[in-house]
Parts: sequence; structure tokens; C-alpha cells
Amino acid sequence: MNLILMGLPGAGKGTQAEKIIAEYQIPQISTGDMFRAAIANQTALGLKAKEYMDRGDLVPDEVTNGIVKERLAQDDTKNGFLLDGFPRTLDQAKALDEMLADLGKKIDAVIDINVPEEVLVERLTGRYMCRSCGASFHKVFKPTKVEGTCDRCGGHEFYQRDDDKPETVKNRLAVNIKNSEPILAYYKEQGLLKSIDGNRDIDAVFKDVQAIID
Repeated sequence: MNLILMGLPGAGKGTQAEKIIAEYQIPQISTGDMFRAAIANQTALGLKAKEYMDRGDLVPDEVTNGIVKERLAQDDTKNGFLLDGFPRTLDQAKALDEMLADLGKKIDAVIDINVPEEVLVERLTGRYMCRSCGASFHKVFKPTKVEGTCDRCGGHEFYQRDDDKPETVKNRLAVNIKNSEPILAYYKEQGLLKSIDGNRDIDAVFKDVQAIID
């Protein structure tokens, strides 16, 4: 089963990915892991990617696509794989179809975990940190046991990272929505897109994921 997992930040993609790879024993392939492995192994493409990353530039598609193809050709993908964080653009989605055709493989399903934007904002902006020890809490999902007191060190000063502030989160979601729309439309056209309601209990969401895979 060759899968692509999609969903906006905060949709619970990471949790579902863990459950999928544990249940179906297929590798999770993320661009970050691929880059790190290619650089560590000093492959020609890995070294090329490192040049761009060291300069703070975006790694161009032809390098990214080459690294993805090398990874998908490895033995552990023969029973399937779960792609996470790729493709990020329509061009990458089309390139993925070509490289899989070269490898004699194809995508079986694109699972999109769907959560309303206002819920994502609540999930992503609820996080706050203890200023003394750095422990992480969440207003809704993981509040401190005693209000205003850190569970770990007993500190009383908390702060919110810039990444977790409402304006930053809303901008991040807007960019992600804009980038993912053409990719979702592309896979919908191919009949591969399966949307799941992610605004539920983790196990209920995973039941739907299993129904798609099985």
C-alpha cells in the first residue's frame, strides 16, 4: 500500500502516521529524514542539497525529486510506504507520478485529514511554556494540574513562542491551504483522494484510515 498523508498543521497527521507505520509495518518517508540520510551518506544528491541548505536557500525540485526517487527505490518500500511532507507542490506531485512509473509503482491512496480552520487555530495557539524549565503545556489538551503553576518545576511564569501566537498561526495555515489546494485537486481528479474528518478522537480517526487502507 503506497500512501500519501496530507493535512494542515495541527490536524494530527504525525499521530496518525505513527499508528499507520506501527499497524502496517511500512516505512514513513518524510523529506526531512530523506535529506538528513542523503547528507549523512554523502550521496551526490545529498551533497548538492547540503550546498543549498548551507546557504539558506530552498533545495530546488530536481534535487528534492532525485532524493525522493533514490529513497523510494530502496528495499524497505517493496511492501509499501507512507509519504509525509511530499509532494508540497503540483510540480512535485506530477514528478512523483513519473518517478513511481519508472520504479513500477503507483500511489494507492492520498489520505487528507480534514479539520476546520478555527479548530486548528485553537489547537496550535493553545501551547505555552514554563519560563523556568521549558516544560510545554496546552490550554485545552494539557493544562497544568494547578492553574498558574508548572507541573515540573513549580514555576509561575509562562510564555508563548512566536510560532504559537494567533497571527503567526493564521498566516501559516493560509500559506498551507493555498499550497495544498492544487495538490488535493490533482489527486481528486485521479480518484485517489480520501478525506477524513480529523476533528474527532484519535482512535475514531484511525478507524477511518484503516477502512481506506484495508
